[in-house]
Amino acid sequence: MSANIIYAILLTSLATFLSRFLGVVSSEGIKETSKLFKWFNCLAYATLAALIARTIIFPVGVLIDSSYLSRLAVVILSLIVFFISKKNYVYPTIFSAVSMAILSNYF
Repeated sequence: MSANIIYAILLTSLATFLSRFLGVVSSEGIKETSKLFKWFNCLAYATLAALIARTIIFPVGVLIDSSYLSRLAVVILSLIVFFISKKNYVYPTIFSAVSMAILSNYF
C-alpha cells in the first residue's frame, strides 16, 4: 500500500472523528426545541429528499439499467412498508434492496 493512501485514510478519519467529537461537546448547549435546531433538522431532511429524488430521476451506475417505473414503484412500496412498520427504517431499507433486485432482474 502506498504511503499516500495511508495518509489519506488517517487524515479523513481524523476529520471525521474530530467533527463528531466537537458535535458531542457542543451538543450540551443545544436545545432540541430551538429554532436553529429545527432549521438544521429541516435542512437535513430537505437534503436527503433531494438526494433520493436525484437518485430516482437521474440514476448513476447500476440503477441506469432499471426503468423509471420500477424505481418509482420501489419508492412507493417502501414508503408503504415504512408506515406499516410504524416508521421503522430497517424494514423499508431491506425491502427496497430486495424488491429493486427482483424488479431489475425480472422486468
